[in-house]
Amino acid sequence: MKKGVAVTVAAGLAAAGYYWLAESGPQAAGILPYQDPEAVALGKAVYLDQCASCHGADLQGEPNWQDRDSDGYLPAPPQDESGHTWHHPDAQLLAITRRGVAEVVGNGYRSRMGGFAGVLTEEEMLAVLAYIKSRWPAEVIARHNQINSQADN
Repeated sequence: MKKGVAVTVAAGLAAAGYYWLAESGPQAAGILPYQDPEAVALGKAVYLDQCASCHGADLQGEPNWQDRDSDGYLPAPPQDESGHTWHHPDAQLLAITRRGVAEVVGNGYRSRMGGFAGVLTEEEMLAVLAYIKSRWPAEVIARHNQINSQADN
């Protein structure tokens, strides 16, 4: 009997510890492997090759990214915490990367960013997004994980 009580108490403490840890910091949520060093390294290489020319080597985006240019296009936004990328759940970010901004937004929206389907593999697209997310501050990652958790519901 005492052994059964000890096992029950130990299980209860383990469960309490798990829930305490789950509430105390950012937990992985969504589909981006941002905590996988190999995926992040792949993502960095692909980002620098395919994305940095517009979004900047340091994810800083183009100047005046919120103001349309003379042709009516918005410049490439930053991918760091100062931009709006982290405001969108993983599935939407992947869709934008795969299909392009104009196709995802629809309604005649114009963008210079086309889709990367056929250019990058799905693994490479996820890795690029993982690299970007890995560069955000912990509080932004935590908020993005919360956004993903709500999108999954």
